[in-house]
Amino acid sequence: MQPSERLRERLAQVLDPELGASIVELGMVGAITVDERGHAVIEISLTTVGCPLRSQIERDVKEAALSLDEVMEIELVMGVLDASAKGELMKRARTIAQGRAPSTSIPLQTPVLMIASGKGGVGKSSITANLAVALAASGRTIGVLDADIWGFSLSRLLGIRGDVKASAGKMQPLERVIGSGSIRLLSMGLLADEDQALMWRGLMVQKAVAQFIEDADWSGIDYLLIDTPPGTGDIAMTLARLLPQMGQLVVTTPTIAAQRVAARAADFARKSNIRVLGVIENMSGYTCSCGERHTFFGEGGGQSLSDELNVPLLAEIELNAAIAEGGDHGEPAVLHEASDGVFHLLAQRILTDVAPPVGAVGCSARMLDAMEKAVATQSS
Repeated sequence: MQPSERLRERLAQVLDPELGASIVELGMVGAITVDERGHAVIEISLTTVGCPLRSQIERDVKEAALSLDEVMEIELVMGVLDASAKGELMKRARTIAQGRAPSTSIPLQTPVLMIASGKGGVGKSSITANLAVALAASGRTIGVLDADIWGFSLSRLLGIRGDVKASAGKMQPLERVIGSGSIRLLSMGLLADEDQALMWRGLMVQKAVAQFIEDADWSGIDYLLIDTPPGTGDIAMTLARLLPQMGQLVVTTPTIAAQRVAARAADFARKSNIRVLGVIENMSGYTCSCGERHTFFGEGGGQSLSDELNVPLLAEIELNAAIAEGGDHGEPAVLHEASDGVFHLLAQRILTDVAPPVGAVGCSARMLDAMEKAVATQSS
């Protein structure tokens, strides 16, 4: 198979953020060339010139293309579909939507963020909890799935306790109101005793994660955050199969050991067609009361990893006793953080750049809605 054909095949895994269908299947990918130096030229046509999701589509295309060994650099030629092509795109989108029975209550347009590192002890759960609270504080409804079946901790970190009930055959996540928003959580910590060891093999763990997605009512959420267990393997593949829109936030510490494990986690994600969205460096240092900064675990690991993966470094989170203390008492540190604090700034980057919520500002969905209304008016 020629490199250009392999590249087109890989781009078939890139989804339009609104329509939830492959940009290849929707006819948005034009000519593709890859020369002997690995320079790839890809033509992409959008539905409108000012499409607000253009940057996300560009980023996803580059991410998919660079996952091929034959591709060393990308040149995107962006254009706009003509009227005939737009009509065909919307026709395909309707056909795809009608023929695909959703297996979960999570729409394909809902951003799903997997927080992963490949190893334990880097603070994934604390970051998940504080990021969820910061996003909820912006007025959103944030779903949180604790996929660390053996090492569950989010029910304690978020201060959410109670019994999970079912309605209409679906588990109902437990909710905590945060300002004008809320968090909805599902975790083994709500189903098992905190001190109870779960003697489950891998297949049972995979099934539990799948049930938390397929047999739960996640309707109405604006984001889903997933805290993943250490390692790269079955859980990530299960999540990728059930949630094709999922992207990964890679957590590392400044140490070389953590950085290399995180790089393997990112490589696994890309080979599983999971988009790598950015890097978060935790335990970046410590600033004492005298104002002097200490770097106990080295320096620059997060930036080095982001450069290697060609994704942005989203945050550098310093060691802070308030994070540990807040988690112990179910009151995440971000609740007492200034509006320009690190978790609020991370949430803002998620909302505005990394994975903006899809709504009325979108281009494809808005056009599809307008076309359907026009058709309905003409037929009435």
